[in-house]
Amino acid sequence: MPRPFHLAFPVHDLAAARAFYGGLLGCAEGRSSAQWVDFDFFGHQLVAHLSTEARSPDHTNPVDGHDVPVPHFGVVLTMGDWQALADRLSAAGISWGIAPHLRFAGQVGEQATMFFRDPSGNALEFKAFADDAMIFAA
Repeated sequence: MPRPFHLAFPVHDLAAARAFYGGLLGCAEGRSSAQWVDFDFFGHQLVAHLSTEARSPDHTNPVDGHDVPVPHFGVVLTMGDWQALADRLSAAGISWGIAPHLRFAGQVGEQATMFFRDPSGNALEFKAFADDAMIFAA
């Protein structure tokens, strides 16, 4: 297993970040201050930093017929965990940027993917591969 990555990113409201990452996504909270909160993001260290002025860009790139937001971050899950998360988010009424679907169907790199934004506008992608050998396939 690779070592966990660390990502620090801006949010405009720590309470909303706690509700989204902790409540909706189920990420355990670690250390925090009045300016930041650590989350266990599927085994990785995600740090939401309070920044009332930061705003996520609205840039996209076309990928397999969809406008993918750039930048974005997320996790590669198992197919079962991906489906469970997609079902939980759908039941919670998440506003999809790109609804759960199969990308590159029948091609090298076939993957299940979904995109949505946190309350501060940060774009997230969660994906899964039926065959993890396809994660870095060319």
